Amino acid sequence: MLIKKVDRRAIHESLFRDGVMVAKKDFTPTSMHPEFKELAVSNLIVVKALTSLKSRGYVKEQFAWRHFYWYLTNEGIEFLRSDLHLPPEIVPATLKRTARSTAAPTRPTRDDGAARRPVVPADREGYRRADAAGGVGGKKEEVGPGMAQPAFRGGYGRGKGMDQ
Repeated sequence: MLIKKVDRRAIHESLFRDGVMVAKKDFTPTSMHPEFKELAVSNLIVVKALTSLKSRGYVKEQFAWRHFYWYLTNEGIEFLRSDLHLPPEIVPATLKRTARSTAAPTRPTRDDGAARRPVVPADREGYRRADAAGGVGGKKEEVGPGMAQPAFRGGYGRGKGMDQ
């Protein structure tokens, strides 16, 4: 497919700047790519330009949920750097390291080294203590495994008997 030099250059600049490119799988010529609305570059042109780069091994392609995702490879970075006449100091955004502002805050510890108990609301504290002591609110003795006495009450399901 023939692509205008201005459009191809804009696509390559955007790909090199971000390191990634996303395009919806919409091949109608009237659908414009959201990143290139001012240049009126259609989505079809973006997909075909990046498919060309993929066939040469300069990008890796992923497809999910009607969207194409392209990631630059190291060979692609070299190719775009030479194509766009960029110095080696300029790298895509995916390769830039983010500076961490501060170290992760440490968790407060008690002076005596003992582990902290979770804070329990006052209305629950009395219930739990009474339960542990076997007092009011304690467990009932007649419940648990093996204590249930099943009773057949007939008249349910498909084998329903006749009313008498």
